[in-house]
Amino acid sequence: MDDNELTAYMAGATRRLVRRALVRSLGSPSTVSFILRFSHHAGKASKVRLEHQRKGVHIPGFLICSITTGCNLRCKGCYAVSNGICGTPFKDEMTDGQWASVFSQAESLGISFIILAGGEPLMRPNVLREAASHRNTVFPVFTNGTMVSDNIRFFRKNRNMIPIVSLDGDRENTDERRGKGVFDKAVASIRDLEDARLFHGVSITVTSENLEHVTSDDYISFLESMGTHIVFLIEFVPSVGTKHLALGDEKRGILAKRVSELRSGHCKMMFMSFPGDERFFGGCIGAGRGFFHINPYGDAEACPASPFHDVNLREGSLTDAISSSLFVRIRDSELISLPHSGGCALSEHESKVRLLTEDDIVD
Repeated sequence: MDDNELTAYMAGATRRLVRRALVRSLGSPSTVSFILRFSHHAGKASKVRLEHQRKGVHIPGFLICSITTGCNLRCKGCYAVSNGICGTPFKDEMTDGQWASVFSQAESLGISFIILAGGEPLMRPNVLREAASHRNTVFPVFTNGTMVSDNIRFFRKNRNMIPIVSLDGDRENTDERRGKGVFDKAVASIRDLEDARLFHGVSITVTSENLEHVTSDDYISFLESMGTHIVFLIEFVPSVGTKHLALGDEKRGILAKRVSELRSGHCKMMFMSFPGDERFFGGCIGAGRGFFHINPYGDAEACPASPFHDVNLREGSLTDAISSSLFVRIRDSELISLPHSGGCALSEHESKVRLLTEDDIVD
């Protein structure tokens, strides 16, 4: 799939996502009202991206912004911990104003969805307020859930901020990875979001050990009982000593089949699979094909699990990052379509990415 086809496909994918969200929110008039307004603006944004494409500049439909290194948990196997960007916040993180500039640039380029991650993004409330002010952009906020209940008023006021609470299965699985008591806090947060009639979701890191459990009818029914609107199934990206948790070819096939079944049979929830859905996009959609990642220091990276960059957003612009030599090399290379057994082609084939970086790239 070339850039023109990908731009058109992602515009269509955005429309389909909005329609599904609308159907699943019919019981909440305020949410329906927001989705209808966003649908109008998303259509305009798609036209902006298509106009850039006609001029030879491919604009991705999504951004992933890890807005802080700070986190109140130390989850086992976390890629942010592995890459050294999770724990105690450092003083040289991007400022509130610098993140505000990124959000403004993204809106002007027609980028409609910006995922906010970390660390724990709720530890940067000023950045969240800056994001919320961009009413035409949707910001899924990927959070461990321990601070959500204290921020219900914020989410109620800002419908474009969509809380996505992370779970790893049941209490035993979640607490084993994230710490004792985290599951109960996360579930309480999800129930508080439902009581407030807020559109919300769950993010599940799928491993070789929890695949069967987190895709079972019982677990899906559990999520449904809490009013979950959208479920992100994210394949585990292995770090040192955790290769055994990655999905091999057989289990990735099982996951793909199960996602297809869930999409057909559960009309009350949407299911997003990463990177499983990349098969529809002709391979990896990092490096600006469908998204790229900005780390807490402003480095523009192809993917959260591939910590290499040649543009920093403190000095360069989003368009500089999209057309950076590293991103262009990755997009033009075999890496986009290489098979992989882990959750990320660029992470698994790190040595090949390093060969593309040459001397002008920083890691």
